[in-house]
Amino acid sequence: MPTYRDEAVVLRTHKLGEADRILTMLSRRHGKIRAVAKGVRRTSSKFGARLEPFMVADVQLYQGRTLDIVQQAESLGSYGSDIAAHYDRFTAANAMVETADRLNEAESTPEQYLLLVGGLRALSRGEHAARSILDSYLLRVMALSGWAPSLDDCARCGAPGPHTAFVAQLGGLVCGDCAPAGSPRIAASALALLRALLVGDWELVDAASPADTAAASGTVAAYAQYHLERGIRSLEHLSEGMR
Repeated sequence: MPTYRDEAVVLRTHKLGEADRILTMLSRRHGKIRAVAKGVRRTSSKFGARLEPFMVADVQLYQGRTLDIVQQAESLGSYGSDIAAHYDRFTAANAMVETADRLNEAESTPEQYLLLVGGLRALSRGEHAARSILDSYLLRVMALSGWAPSLDDCARCGAPGPHTAFVAQLGGLVCGDCAPAGSPRIAASALALLRALLVGDWELVDAASPADTAAASGTVAAYAQYHLERGIRSLEHLSEGMR
């Protein structure tokens, strides 16, 4: 049908002409959508503020030849202002939407949409440390995309753990026989934190030491960026803010 409705989170926007914007959105049922929102940069626009990055909306769109047209937008989650007010939340949210944009170039699932919305909601409310919310999102969305890291058995030969070498290129933990020379090692406490981030055990995550949190974040960043085949630019700004 030429007209359809869906729930969508705004990933990024680009100016078009004097008053319009091109939106890139991740929707619940239609995957990634690129659409034009006409007149939203005018102060008189009725729904311009509902179509900013990190906002979640119920949108009605008209299916166009190359870009769809936004006809209506009703706010479902106004997370943008609360996220933008805090540097760590803002940079974490940018890394999340950048990852979602990359992963959904081909296809997406409702679970990926819900995971992103849940992460942005948690960031806007400051429920946990921004970097921990980001790390949990990255691990979970990689798992949903078929790249779940091995955190117990050897990712290469299946030998049961415990193992201490984590090699992103090989899929996670590897045994001593499979680990290349000079492979990075991960402490048992940091490994336990990775497992907690993957399943959402926030009591353990919030109680983790700064050293384990930093080690887990570095491991997650290396793993996600390897599988995305290029760096997540926003992660660099988040790291700068933690120094």
